[in-house]
Amino acid sequence: MVGSIRAWTRNVRAARPRRRQLGASFSARSPSGGAALQHGMEYQDAIKMLNSLQSNASTLEQVRQGCTQPLLQLQAMRVFLERSGLSLEELDRLNIIHVTGTKGKGSTCAFTERILRNHGFRTGFYSSPHLVHVRERIRIDGQPITKGLFTKYFWDVYSRLDSTKAAYGGSMPAYFRFLTLLTFHVFLREKVDVALIEVGIGGAYDCTNILRKPWVCGISSLGIDHTSILGDSIEKIAWQKGGIFKCPLCVCSDLEEYEDPGRPLRLGLAGQHQRSNAALALQLSWSWLQRHHVAGNWWPVLSKEAASVSMAMPFPLSSATIKGLEDTEWPGRGQILRHGFLTYYLDGAHTMRSMQACVRWFSQEASSQERALWGPVVRVLLFNTTGERDSAALLKLLAPCQFDFAVFSPNIIETVGSNEDPPNPSVENMLARCLDNQSSWWSMSGQRERLEAERVIPCGVPLVAGLRNNALVFPCILSALQWISQGRDPVLMLPKEHVMQTHPAVASRALPLREAAGIQVLVTGSLHLVGGALRHLDPAMLSG
Repeated sequence: MVGSIRAWTRNVRAARPRRRQLGASFSARSPSGGAALQHGMEYQDAIKMLNSLQSNASTLEQVRQGCTQPLLQLQAMRVFLERSGLSLEELDRLNIIHVTGTKGKGSTCAFTERILRNHGFRTGFYSSPHLVHVRERIRIDGQPITKGLFTKYFWDVYSRLDSTKAAYGGSMPAYFRFLTLLTFHVFLREKVDVALIEVGIGGAYDCTNILRKPWVCGISSLGIDHTSILGDSIEKIAWQKGGIFKCPLCVCSDLEEYEDPGRPLRLGLAGQHQRSNAALALQLSWSWLQRHHVAGNWWPVLSKEAASVSMAMPFPLSSATIKGLEDTEWPGRGQILRHGFLTYYLDGAHTMRSMQACVRWFSQEASSQERALWGPVVRVLLFNTTGERDSAALLKLLAPCQFDFAVFSPNIIETVGSNEDPPNPSVENMLARCLDNQSSWWSMSGQRERLEAERVIPCGVPLVAGLRNNALVFPCILSALQWISQGRDPVLMLPKEHVMQTHPAVASRALPLREAAGIQVLVTGSLHLVGGALRHLDPAMLSG
């Protein structure tokens, strides 16, 4: 089996088209040793240059190494800020809402941004990771910045950093650091009224924590994640997250405190776990609205408890605030797409706590839909994890969902990589992880029947599709979706020559999919997996 993986890896690498040399984009060398950039640099040139700064895996390793000298890491970020043409004093003029947490920080920011936009403010929103294209990370008034704006500001910032690197030992900021610097430039130049800044990892030593004067800070729910960086206990992780605080601590009330009896608030984001995120968003937005007297003359009362922790009390909700909660959208988190016979449930859960919430949400939504269908319904899990996640533990949480098929794929969009994504780790390692996940699922099934098959696409590249009962491994997201949909998804319809051929033993297992009255597909375990699936399932996201 490993031999097949290696053969597939070699062939894919050989099949990839040669990319245009980046050197062709430069006109001359600058005196500092950096590159003098030509006018007319295009968006794809910016994406390639951004991706060259660092992979996600390398960035995490840099963060781990930085843990030994965290203050030096923040000092390095300040130097990069100055080299990019900004000062801390200029950042002080941004009206920042700074948010961290293990889970829910992105959703909290999304709720807060929508509420403030509903009140007429021009909003900026910086988040990570992106699902389909990198511009999703930098939003103005709820929309990813345009390719034109991204290109303009990218080269503005990059050229300043490049022209000064010789004086700093050739150093350039890594991928996330650069995007954070770019975000600051965009929000200042585009004159947003308020900027939602989501922490990358942790808080105390995250590069976003060079912000000195946020208007208000928030922490969403905590859990065990990134233990090699943040610590192996809730206390250690809480200390890291609390490092963004520059103000007194208040604890939010439950969302129920804002609701009239018998009239629960309707949230645009699905799942019970979103209620705590919405409650935090209400207090964050309220803090900003008070400053501008939009909230009226009624002010919430902070009650003191014995432990000297203040409670942020509930307050009357305006119609604009209620509408903001209802209209909030955050792709890839509790998202449902219906394509004819197929319904896709997409949630980037990748921790134990978030996966528990995902299972509750999927079970409720899928059961409700199943009751409305006449005929057999097939449930399919499409799963992958990255980094230090305990895949077996996550899969164990998913087992009660009673999937008919478990499908595993690396976070490879299709067999030729995309220019938009940071470089992936070794393809062989990713496929090996999928095979491990397959083995874990097979072990949980309690069955001993085993059948392994190999399938071949027309170009002759062997693609591993080990089959143990109804657990399959595919080499990329597209091939997995093609097999799951069995030609029944109109969005995935491709010319015949682009449809990957499967081994008869694998194809024969798909009969239930072809005859089902409905197919329910849960895509989870990784936001990168969800993003790759959305590229194929919602092509409109690519055209933004």
